[in-house]
Amino acid sequence: MRIFENLHIDFMGKRSLFYIVSSVIILFGVLSILFRGLVFGIDFKGGSEIALQFEDPVEISEIRSVVDKLGLGNVEVKTFGGSTGILLRTELQEIPAKVLPSVKTRINNIIAGTYPGLQKQIVDSSASSITFNFPDPQTAEVLNNRLYSAGFQTAKVSEEPANTGVVVRVGIADWVKENLSEKYANNPFSVLKEEKVGPKIGKELKTDALFAVLLSLVVILIYLAFRFKFTFAVGAVAALFHDVLITLGIFALLYGVIPGFNLEISVTVVAAFLTLIGYSINDTVVVFDRVRENLKIHKTLPLEENMNTAINRTMSRTIITGFTTLISVIILLLVGGEVLRGFAFALFIGMITGTYSSIFVASAFVLEVANRTNKKVEF
Repeated sequence: MRIFENLHIDFMGKRSLFYIVSSVIILFGVLSILFRGLVFGIDFKGGSEIALQFEDPVEISEIRSVVDKLGLGNVEVKTFGGSTGILLRTELQEIPAKVLPSVKTRINNIIAGTYPGLQKQIVDSSASSITFNFPDPQTAEVLNNRLYSAGFQTAKVSEEPANTGVVVRVGIADWVKENLSEKYANNPFSVLKEEKVGPKIGKELKTDALFAVLLSLVVILIYLAFRFKFTFAVGAVAALFHDVLITLGIFALLYGVIPGFNLEISVTVVAAFLTLIGYSINDTVVVFDRVRENLKIHKTLPLEENMNTAINRTMSRTIITGFTTLISVIILLLVGGEVLRGFAFALFIGMITGTYSSIFVASAFVLEVANRTNKKVEF
């Protein structure tokens, strides 16, 4: 990258232009957050997420049509990893009370179809499971297997040879699987995962995620105040706020604009924010280190000239590091699948804004403070 070795670009002289650019992007992002809001995944708002894997490709419109008739309310249906994968999301954690009688009727019909006129006893019944007691162990074994093959999750009450009890789970995944198995008898599928998060846990995760991001910024502020000067530390943290605000704003602005592109705020996206904070501060520290070095060597040169020299001399390293990292992130974005797409997109935006903010936010902030206070920056 020798073409970047002898740069003489007046970055600091153009800082006013980029103040306007950053302000406009942040303004649009904040307005989008205020009026459109951020869409949180089930990690934070609670609900259920079910991933299905079919043997052959399926039409998502057909799946959506079947799921809409199950009485589960608003269920989001997306492709998952390819044309044979389906991802279902719902805010429900249990089958609605109005649907539960239909589920129980279906279970009873399967039992009656296997053993007509069988005398059975319901030992326990709830919104998530039904426990049956059958006349003998052999009947319990046969019905356990029959209900399982019909799409329900079943288990024996005990593994004792004399066991006559069977527990039939009636969760959302079971109801979906039972109905889709009937519709797609010639295209078998399996449940890859089923995740449930309660609203209380989701609220705690949201609080913990916010606390993690803020705490990381505070610790970085303290560390840089010791390593450089307090003005440099505040400039670096201002740049990090800038990066997070822009990335959040783009998530709010683009949600629902690109079909099939998941931009929900999930735990993995929060992990991406923490990662981009680390990436951005690393880039800023490299620039600040070179600024400090130049200030010690060229004590009579103006701060603005020293900063321009530092940024120009680190540009080769910045371009190489950023480009190679972005290659990995782009590959992850394209082929990483539904689960990692939000994570990769947050990193993609964050790495671009992180490199940008190291120059036009962090460094510019230090220069503005020095110019306005008329204090010479010395190390």
